[in-house]
Amino acid sequence: MKNIETEILIDAPIEVVWRVLMNFNAYRNWNPFLTIEGDAILGNKLDVIITMDGRRNFFKPKVVALEEGRRFEWTGKLILKGLFAGNHYFKMHPVTEFQTKFIHGENFTGLLKGAIMKKVHDKTVKGFESMNQAMKAYTEDQVI
Repeated sequence: MKNIETEILIDAPIEVVWRVLMNFNAYRNWNPFLTIEGDAILGNKLDVIITMDGRRNFFKPKVVALEEGRRFEWTGKLILKGLFAGNHYFKMHPVTEFQTKFIHGENFTGLLKGAIMKKVHDKTVKGFESMNQAMKAYTEDQVI
């Protein structure tokens, strides 16, 4: 398994961070990395567009974890099971009443994980970090 994990401190209560994360309709207003359509319900498929280097990649991952105010995860795969899959996750932990640690990552598995990650690792990290920064700015604006 290969993993990418990023984190950022957001100066907002965990409830506000969760609300921003789960408001997919607003992503177009602030999120440079992801757009999501669909309902965050366990077992549901989402329509996700990941933008890296101006290129849009379309996925239909399945929601595999949803814990209100704590974590949201989906899993997507490349064509055939076992070739390449990613478990994309968002976790949050309260640091104080008004500060939240936001963790954004993905676990990659499958026969092609090494070759694919060699090609997209740095772009993926950059995408995660750009989303984290944009989420921090947008979320902190919500509490002012």
